[in-house]
Amino acid sequence: MNKQLKNVALWMLIIVGFIYLWQISSEKAKEVELTYSEFKQFVKEKKVSDIVISPDLISGALEKDGKSFKFKAVPVADNKLVEDLENNQIKYKGQKNRGWFIELLLSIVPWILIAAIWYFLFFRGASMGGKQIFSFGRSKARLQSDKKTKTTFADVAGVEESKEELKEIIQFLKDPAKFQKLGGKIPKGVLLVGPAGTGKTLLAKAVAGEAGVPFFSSSGSEFVEMFVGVGASRVRDLFDMGRKNAPCVLFIDEIDAVGRHRGAGYGGGHDEREQTLNQLLVEMDGFETKEGVIILAATNRPDVLDSALLRSGRFDRHIVVPVPDIKGREEILRVHAKNVKFSPSADLSVIAKRTPGFVGADLANLINEAALLAARRDKEVVEMPELEEAIDRVQAGPERRSRKISEKEKKIIAYHESGHALVAKLMPNTEPVHKISIIPRGMALGYTIQLPTEDKYLITKSEIIAKLTVLLGGRAAEKIIFNEITTGAENDLKVATSMVQNMICLYGMSDKLGNVSLRKREEEVFLGRDIFAHEKLYSEKTAQQIDDETKKIIDEAFIKATELIKNNIEKLNRLAEKLVEKEILEGDELAKLLNGDTEQTRK
Repeated sequence: MNKQLKNVALWMLIIVGFIYLWQISSEKAKEVELTYSEFKQFVKEKKVSDIVISPDLISGALEKDGKSFKFKAVPVADNKLVEDLENNQIKYKGQKNRGWFIELLLSIVPWILIAAIWYFLFFRGASMGGKQIFSFGRSKARLQSDKKTKTTFADVAGVEESKEELKEIIQFLKDPAKFQKLGGKIPKGVLLVGPAGTGKTLLAKAVAGEAGVPFFSSSGSEFVEMFVGVGASRVRDLFDMGRKNAPCVLFIDEIDAVGRHRGAGYGGGHDEREQTLNQLLVEMDGFETKEGVIILAATNRPDVLDSALLRSGRFDRHIVVPVPDIKGREEILRVHAKNVKFSPSADLSVIAKRTPGFVGADLANLINEAALLAARRDKEVVEMPELEEAIDRVQAGPERRSRKISEKEKKIIAYHESGHALVAKLMPNTEPVHKISIIPRGMALGYTIQLPTEDKYLITKSEIIAKLTVLLGGRAAEKIIFNEITTGAENDLKVATSMVQNMICLYGMSDKLGNVSLRKREEEVFLGRDIFAHEKLYSEKTAQQIDDETKKIIDEAFIKATELIKNNIEKLNRLAEKLVEKEILEGDELAKLLNGDTEQTRK
C-alpha cells in the first residue's frame, strides 16, 4: 500500500510540475515588454489597467487591437506618473522590491522541477529491480512472500503421482544431506508437462508453499523483448538471484515461449529468442545441484521444446500432470467446493462420473457456475439441478431460449436428437444416454449426452464403429421421417470423418490397408518446423484407398443406423413427440421411452 501511495504522490508531483511550467511558459509568451514612453502613451489612451509600481518595474494589463496582454516596463524618474494615472482614472498600487534572493529562487524553481522529474523517470529507475527505462536487463522474477496466503499440496487434488515426485524435490531442499550422503544427485530441472488446465502452475505454487525456501516465479514471455540481448541478460540475472538466495526454487511458467526449437523461425538461427534460449542452456549447465537451486518449469507444448533443453543434466525429470480420472475429479470438486454452500442432496461423486475429460480448470469453473446459478435463483445453497446445468454450460455454453425456432425446425431437431439417442440405446458397446435437449445451447440447436459408466484408456474397433453409428443416427432419422436432410449434421459428419480417418491411418484398423500407420498424429502446426515440411508418408494410390475406405466405413454405419431406426420407428416417434412437448428429457422418463421391448431388437 505504501508503495502505491508513493507512486501516486510521484505522479501527482510530475503532473503539478508540468502544469506549473506550462503556466509560466504561457504567461511569458503573453507578456509584452514596453518602453517607458510607450507606457505613458497607453496611459493617455486609457489602454492600461491594474498597474503595479515597484522601484524597478511597472507591470499591469494592456488592451491592444482588441486583445488583452500583460506588460512590463522599466520605470524612470517621473513625478507626474501618479498624477497622470489619477487623471485617467487608472487603478494602481505600489509594491516593495522582493529582493535578489526571492527573484533568484523564483527563477530556479522551474529548473528544480525539471531536474526532479528527470531523476525519478530515468536515473532512479536503475535501482528499482528492472522496472524502469535503464534496467531492461534485470529479471522480472517475483519472490513469493511468506506473508501471502500459501498454496499447499492440500489445495491440489487429482494428481497424486505428480505430487509425490515434487515432494522428493522439497525434501532435498529441506535436507540435502539425506540424498548426498549416498552419492545421489537431485535433478537440476523439473519440467511439468500436461494439457492446459490440469494444474501445473497450481502445483508450482504448492511447491512454494511447502518448501519453506525462496521461490522466484516468472513467465517465459518475460524474457523476450524487442531489444537485442535483453532476454539473455534477464536469464543471467535470474540465475544470479537464485545463487544469492540458495537454496531456492526458480519457476518459469509457459517455458515454450522461450524454449522453442532453434532454427525454426523465419529470421534464421540467430534471433533474439534463440540467444535467450542459448543463455538458459549455458546457465543450467553452469551451476551444480549442491548450490541448492532447482529449476521448475511448466508447458503444455513439450513437442516444440528444443531437445537440448530436455536432455539429462538440464531438465532431468519430466513430471506428467494428466487429465484426472473419476477419483481425481471427485477430489478436485471437493477442493473447489470447500467455500461453497452445498445442499446435503448434492452428490459430487455423480458429478465426477458425468464429467469425463474435464480438467481442474473446467471443474473449478463448473463449481463457480453452479454457485452463480443458485444465487441467480435466490437459493441459499447449491443443489443438484444447478450442478447438472453447470456441466451443460461448461460443455456446450449457456442456454439460448431467446432464439426463435419455428415449429417445423423444432420438430426436425427433435427427430435428429431422438435418432442419436435411439441408435445409442440399440447399438452394443455404447455409453448410456443420460439426457436429450432441443433447447439451443452455445452454437448447438440441440444435444444428446451419453454418460460413460467408467473411465476408459483403450477403445476397441467395435466401440469406434458404434460411436460412428450413433453420430449418423441423427441424419438417418431426418432422412427416414422427412425424406430430406438438413445442415444440422455438419458437426456429426466432421467428427465421424475424423474418427474414421484416425481408425485407418493412426490405429491400423482397416482390413483393406492393414496394420500400418500412414500419418503423424494431428498436432498444432509449429511454424518453421512444420509449415514447410513436405514429408509424404504414402503414395497417391494409397491416398485413394484411404478415401475409398473412409467412405465405405461411413456408408456402412449410416446403413446400420437407418436399419435400426426403421425397425423401431414407433419408439422414435414417441421419443420425438415427447421431446417437442417437454424440450428436455432425462432420468426415469427417458429410460422408459428408450426401453420397452428394445432389448429384443438388438442384433
